[in-house]
Amino acid sequence: MKTPLILSALSVSLLLSACGGDGDATQARGPDPKLPAPERGLLPSMKIAEPTQWGEQKPTVPQGYSITAIASDLKIPRQTLVLPNGDILVAEGRGGNAAKLKPKDVIASQIKAKGNTQVKGGNRLTLLRDADGDGRYEVQTVFAENLNAPYGLAYANNKLYVANQDALVSFDYQDGQTKATGAPTTLTELPSAINHHWTKSLTISPDGRYLYVGIGSNSNITERGMEVEVDRAMVWQIDAQTGAHKPYATGLRNPTALAIQPGSGQLWAVVNERDELGPDLVPDYLTSVREGAFYGWPWSYWGQNVDTRAQPQNPKKVAAAIKPDYSLGSHVAALGVSFSLPAMGDKFANGVFVGEHGSWNRPNPVGYKVIFVPFSDGKPAGEPIDFATGFRGEDGKTRGRPVGVTVDPKGALIIADDLANTVWRVTRTP
Repeated sequence: MKTPLILSALSVSLLLSACGGDGDATQARGPDPKLPAPERGLLPSMKIAEPTQWGEQKPTVPQGYSITAIASDLKIPRQTLVLPNGDILVAEGRGGNAAKLKPKDVIASQIKAKGNTQVKGGNRLTLLRDADGDGRYEVQTVFAENLNAPYGLAYANNKLYVANQDALVSFDYQDGQTKATGAPTTLTELPSAINHHWTKSLTISPDGRYLYVGIGSNSNITERGMEVEVDRAMVWQIDAQTGAHKPYATGLRNPTALAIQPGSGQLWAVVNERDELGPDLVPDYLTSVREGAFYGWPWSYWGQNVDTRAQPQNPKKVAAAIKPDYSLGSHVAALGVSFSLPAMGDKFANGVFVGEHGSWNRPNPVGYKVIFVPFSDGKPAGEPIDFATGFRGEDGKTRGRPVGVTVDPKGALIIADDLANTVWRVTRTP
C-alpha cells in the first residue's frame, strides 16, 4: 500500500511547484548575503526540469563570443581537462548507490530523474583533438574505459589522474597519446560506502606534489547517522607520490569542483549546500579552501547559522565554523569551476567561470547556466555575470545542463553538458 502514499505525496509536490518564489530575484548572492529564515514542510517545493532537444538552437553567449558543439552523443560528460598539446579529455559516467531512506526520498529521486539524461553512463574517458586548429575536433577516441564513475581529472609530470567514485587512479601519459597503454594504477582508495554524493572532484598543486579531492557527504543532514560520514564532507590532500592523505578542510557538504588560483596557488571550491530549509536556503557557494578550516556542515551553515536538524548539536564546532567567500544562490547546483585567463577577453579576464547544473527543489528554477564571478585583489567582487544561458528556455523546457567548465589557454571555455551529452566550446569572435 505504499504506492498510493507516494503518488499522493507526488501530487502535493507538483502542486507546490506551481506557486511561490520568483527565481533569481529571491536569491541572495555575493560575499555578504542576507539569508531568510528557514522554512520547513512535509516536502520541499519541486519543479521538474522537462528535457527536450536542442534542435537548431544552442546556448546564448555574450556579444563578441560564439559557441559550438565540438562533441555530441557522449555518455554523460561530467568534467573536462585540457592537456598540454590542446587535446581535451572528457570524463563520462554515472555513479551512486545510496538507498532511499523515506518516501520523500523516493519522490525526490523520481522527480530529479525526469530532468536527467536517460543515456547509460560511459564509465570512460574520451579524447577530443583539433588536429589542424580550425576549431573542429575531428578526432574523437576512447582514451580509457571500464572505469568506475570517473569525475575529477588532473594532469602533472606525465601522469593523468582520475577520481573514480571509489579510488584515485593514474595513467602514464606521453604528449599526443590518444589511448591509455594499460590499466590505471590506484594511488589511494576513496570513501565509497553508500555514495549518496558520489562525485569526487579533483585538482593538483602547481608543482604536482599534492592532489586535492572533494568528497561529498552521505546525506542531506546526517539522516544516516554520523558513522557513515567518516572521511566525508571534506577535501583530502593526497601525496602524488605515495598516496598518503589527510583531511585538508572539513564541513564542506558537497565540494563538487576544485581549482587552483593562478599566481597565488590558493585552492578554491564550489560547494552544494543542504536542502529542505526553503527555496532560498542554503546558498551554494564559491570559496577559498583554507587548510585546517571547518565550514559548518552539518551543524551550521554560512558560518554560524545553526541547523537544529543535526543531532546531537555541537556548539563548539559551530563556534569554529567560518563563512564561505561568495554565495552563488540557493539550489543552483554548482558543479564546475575554472579560473579565467586574459585570453578570454577584458571583461572576463579576472575571475572564475561556474557551471550551474540547475535546481530541482524550488518552485521557480534557478541555475541552468554558466556564470562568471569577477575577482578583484584575489577575491570575488561584484555581481555574477551570465555567460552561457538558454539551457533552460523561456518555454520552461530544459535543453542542457552544464557541469564541468574548463578554460583553454588558447582562449576558449569548454562546457560539459550532461543532459544533451554534448561538449560546447565558447570562443571570442574575430
